[in-house]
Amino acid sequence: MAPPLLAVDAPSILYRSFFALPDSIKGADGKPVNALLGAANLILREVEERRPRTVVLCFGAEAAHYRVEALPAYHGDRPVMPPDLEHQWGDARDFFEAFGWIVTTHPNLEADDLLGSYGEVEAEAGGKALLFTGDRDMFQCATQDVRVLYLRTGKRGAEEMGPAQVKERYGIPPALVPDFIALRGDPSDGIPGAPGVGEKTAADLLRRHGSLEAVLDNAIAETKPKLRTTLIERREDLLSYKDVATLRDAEVTRPPDAPTDWSGAALAARARGMNRLGDRLEAAA
Repeated sequence: MAPPLLAVDAPSILYRSFFALPDSIKGADGKPVNALLGAANLILREVEERRPRTVVLCFGAEAAHYRVEALPAYHGDRPVMPPDLEHQWGDARDFFEAFGWIVTTHPNLEADDLLGSYGEVEAEAGGKALLFTGDRDMFQCATQDVRVLYLRTGKRGAEEMGPAQVKERYGIPPALVPDFIALRGDPSDGIPGAPGVGEKTAADLLRRHGSLEAVLDNAIAETKPKLRTTLIERREDLLSYKDVATLRDAEVTRPPDAPTDWSGAALAARARGMNRLGDRLEAAA
């Protein structure tokens, strides 16, 4: 089987690494490199196991403009980036490009949108794609040709999520994940959802009706008064939440093959005081 494309949710992996590793891990300039080191190790684990044809690290806007316009609270509760992470964020492109990996960004859309778009173009070209992230919103992208490598807190390595795994987890197919988010809500993104509707109720509604639109069209027939009232009165809000949760096409092109540059990566690691990582990369080279 041809090697897959590995698309990485760079903001998700960097944030996760920054808070997972101590800031006492510092480079030659005395500044923390914990986020860069942790992200490199996480990505390398998948590279060594999956042997991708190329690695693309996706960055983007903190919050897409259209999402904030539709929902002013979107990402509203997220704290300001810590200065020690901001410094590493600025160095991320140079560091990861030294690995031979492609670093891409979008001025208006988010990293999630880029990941989903790379998965689509790879599948359209007859290839396979792996989307590496800690964001469950990406489950909407899972198909037979596009798998989500979901990095769970406290777990070693990523969990591969295809359509069957998503359905087992939520009770719905991947295509209904935005509908599910609209009903259940997503506190991390500031999406409130339908008051009083949790995962179980959201999944049950979607299994019975097949889409958020159908749920709302048949709301009058719901036997529970509070649920019926909520669905009728919050119709426009819920449709807006679904739109916010739905990924957009970032209009990317399929990236060329780009093998990992183990020697270049080792030099970049050593330049930042990551000597153990440098040893590992030199051994791989």
